[in-house]
Amino acid sequence: MSKTAIVIYSDPKSGSDESLGRLFNGLFVAYELIEKQQEVAVVFQGAGVRWASELVKPEHPAHALYNAVKDSVAGVCGGCADVFGATADAKSAGAKLVHEKMIPGTSGIIDLSKYLDAGYRVLNF
Repeated sequence: MSKTAIVIYSDPKSGSDESLGRLFNGLFVAYELIEKQQEVAVVFQGAGVRWASELVKPEHPAHALYNAVKDSVAGVCGGCADVFGATADAKSAGAKLVHEKMIPGTSGIIDLSKYLDAGYRVLNF
């Protein structure tokens, strides 16, 4: 069985179509792979952690797609949320903040290397 980690880096604060398009395409690939009964892990990393508080809004254009794949969301990078000022918003949205690997200057990040070690292909959006 194929395994894929989808990492969302795009920043919703940019307000660009490109940022929304990257998010949408990442979630759409997740949806397609889930339909094919493949193992998927969606990760929000870097400035992409800001999506956590946006996608729970029913009026957001990617809300329905997010709901369709949210069981495959591995989490939001806790250290990145700290750095990008998104911790409180992510917590209030009910996001799972992950602090797996300690790196200097953060409270810990999602360890993306574990996906590579486990044989996942990693797609970045």
